[in-house]
Amino acid sequence: MAASEVPAVVSSSSLKTDTSPVLETAGRVAAMAATPPATAAAAAVAAAARTGSEARVSKAALATKLLSLSGVFAVHKPKGPTSAELLNRLKEKLLAEAGMPSPEWSKRKKQTLKIGHGGTLDSAARGVLVVGIGRGTKMLTSMLSGSKRYIAIGELGKATDTLDSTGKVTEEKPYDKITQEDIEGILQKFTGNIMQVPPLYSALKKDGQRLSTLMKRGEVVEAKPARPVTVYSISLQKFQPPFFTLDVECGGGFYIRSLVSDIGKELSSCANVLELTRTKQGPFTLEEHALPEDKWTIDDIAQSLEHCSSLFPAELALKKSKPEKSNEQVLSCEYITLNEPKGEDDVIKTC
Repeated sequence: MAASEVPAVVSSSSLKTDTSPVLETAGRVAAMAATPPATAAAAAVAAAARTGSEARVSKAALATKLLSLSGVFAVHKPKGPTSAELLNRLKEKLLAEAGMPSPEWSKRKKQTLKIGHGGTLDSAARGVLVVGIGRGTKMLTSMLSGSKRYIAIGELGKATDTLDSTGKVTEEKPYDKITQEDIEGILQKFTGNIMQVPPLYSALKKDGQRLSTLMKRGEVVEAKPARPVTVYSISLQKFQPPFFTLDVECGGGFYIRSLVSDIGKELSSCANVLELTRTKQGPFTLEEHALPEDKWTIDDIAQSLEHCSSLFPAELALKKSKPEKSNEQVLSCEYITLNEPKGEDDVIKTC
């Protein structure tokens, strides 16, 4: 055989393999051609119905799981929204994932989803926000009195009406003579059991309304009297005038904004909070426990609840709730916002 000649040999097995897709396609085409249009349309409707039914079953399963969630976990609050606004965002994401509320459920028995947070974090602040869901809302009161840890960046030389960078500048004083040793030397005065005057712009109330709301309306508001608070530790992490960074661990009802303002006054100047991050609340830490927004799903929260259940003493641990029959219930939403101090600022909102 010449070198240029190539033998054309095809095995029977390879021939069958190559022609089977063609035959299969031809068969489908023939079947479709033989099927009456009405029958084909009915089959398409049936397929769509099956898909819709499967979707409803999936949503019902998610609703059941959502209703069964019970315990305490933590989320990462970014700068911008208030704690209540963030809680609303979380609630809406969970309801949307579970497909509720939906019109077809409106005439059925209601089942309340309770969700709340255990301690307001300023809108300009970021960090750990502890959230209770289901029977976990009953544990939030303990979060108010528990310890918290913050990293605060203060700015010397400027005072504002809100005691942070979001407010209007009300006073400016020199700070160029202040040294790192000066700041470290006065921190001891703010450690232990001390008296502190809370900010006018705060969640504290007068005649049932927040002081911050009254201030924004331009009403004259008197400062609340000094009250006892606890600072477990405070240290200067960095000093680069006019900015200084503090690491503070404190008890419930303590205001970092008031602390920074008081430090400025003690140094014969003034100061306000430029940045504030809550790195720890109770046993929850920002790095290990706080869920970012892309993890605000029913499954992720269920896993977090399981992980965080070991953070509490046995007598506070919550037993898992029995799943409810979600196909007989609708979700109404209730969230409980507990602000500091306990008993003065507790707010319950229903939607």
